[in-house]
Amino acid sequence: MAGRHTIAPLILLLSLLLTLGCRSVQATDDWRSWASTPPMGWNSYDAYHGAITENQFKACVDILADKYLASGYEYAVVDFCWFNPGPENWDPDNWTSFPVDQKWNEDGSYSPTMAMDEYGRFLPAPNRFPSAADGRGFKPIADYVHSKGMKFGIHIIRGIPRQAVAEKMPIKGTEQTADQVIHYKESAWTNNTHIVDISKPGAQEYYDSIFGLYAEWGVDFVKADNTMKSFYRAGEIEMMHRAILKCGRPIVLSQSWGEAPLSFADHLDSTSNMWRISGDFWDRWDQVDHMFDLCSRWVPYIGNGTWPDADMLPVGNLRVGGFPGLDDEHLTKLSDVEIKTMMTLWCIARSPLMWGGDPVTTPAEYEKYLRNSEVIAVNQQSENNREIFNRRQKRVWIADVPDSKDKYIALFNLHDDERRDVTFQYFWSKLTGAYHVRDLWRREDIGTFETKFTQTLESHASGLYRLSPATD
Repeated sequence: MAGRHTIAPLILLLSLLLTLGCRSVQATDDWRSWASTPPMGWNSYDAYHGAITENQFKACVDILADKYLASGYEYAVVDFCWFNPGPENWDPDNWTSFPVDQKWNEDGSYSPTMAMDEYGRFLPAPNRFPSAADGRGFKPIADYVHSKGMKFGIHIIRGIPRQAVAEKMPIKGTEQTADQVIHYKESAWTNNTHIVDISKPGAQEYYDSIFGLYAEWGVDFVKADNTMKSFYRAGEIEMMHRAILKCGRPIVLSQSWGEAPLSFADHLDSTSNMWRISGDFWDRWDQVDHMFDLCSRWVPYIGNGTWPDADMLPVGNLRVGGFPGLDDEHLTKLSDVEIKTMMTLWCIARSPLMWGGDPVTTPAEYEKYLRNSEVIAVNQQSENNREIFNRRQKRVWIADVPDSKDKYIALFNLHDDERRDVTFQYFWSKLTGAYHVRDLWRREDIGTFETKFTQTLESHASGLYRLSPATD
């Protein structure tokens, strides 16, 4: 694709060939085909924070399979701290969210005790995920998700468990122990893991061991957290990439959280299927507004099995039960037009579509934002997506319809308090003549227009259209 650089991917490819020996060039490129279109699915974080239980997750999967899978939402992802049993006396049957950090005392003691195996690898907490008992891990839940025709994903925090370091647990297949592969001066973001020192023996083997375990469970998607915040963890990202290529199972790799640095764009493009271009995104208009700038910066890296990720869609019921220190349970604070504007941007910029609302308690009225097949087609099937106009809080994006002379056009009015006319001038994209216009949100044809196409949009509103030549 125009704008992509090739040196960094070639360097990484040579490195992989030297590391993996007999693996072919084609084998190292197969990972791009695992996300040939922007991944679509649901992630538990926006609704359940770090405390979802097996029963809650399965209830969400049932609804996703029944209502959303046919629209393309195929991934169901357990987000962070699934290994945490919760504070003392926490009751999964009387559910509340909880802080996710371990408490560490000066004498080296800690609480709570996280679930893990003899090789220092996190396991699902059995009080929250009963089917994980006796070493079964997430395999029973992955089997359940697969039985519904869907794919299963998990969140991980880069690094090695701090608890495994304290206990000097062995790294599978090596003579090293967990305390021998860490950077002693740093702990990771959640206080549950230590940063891996990529220069030390056993570091790659630790990542090989956890992704090997995930492959045994049947994991299809891994969201790797804390790989880009504060500074970019290039070495650990490469270790994850190599571990996936070795594990024997296609696993889509997502990097989080951003804003991803553009200076490492080529590196991300050569190691990961998707990466966050923003910090945590919530139901606030100022964050939607800022996302326009972020999406336009990442246009050269859209496609070829790699996708700049604008984060989850906070649509419907969020923060079930209230999140400690964050916010109470509520329906999305974005208005109707703001939800459509968010969805329109995600689709025309081809961001992954990962829904964050609670499938169980979200009112049915919100489905219309997520399940419009003509809108989703823009996300899944368009090409050559780009912003072509940005002036005075008006934005215009365009994309090609594959194997067609048709175009997708998105118009945006980002003004806070005024209705505005937003115009697409045909000459901007060397279009001539008349074009029939179909409104994709309304699913209806709205007329034929020559030389330009203009719509009056209220504040924070948008429109998404398909333009077809009136004469061929």
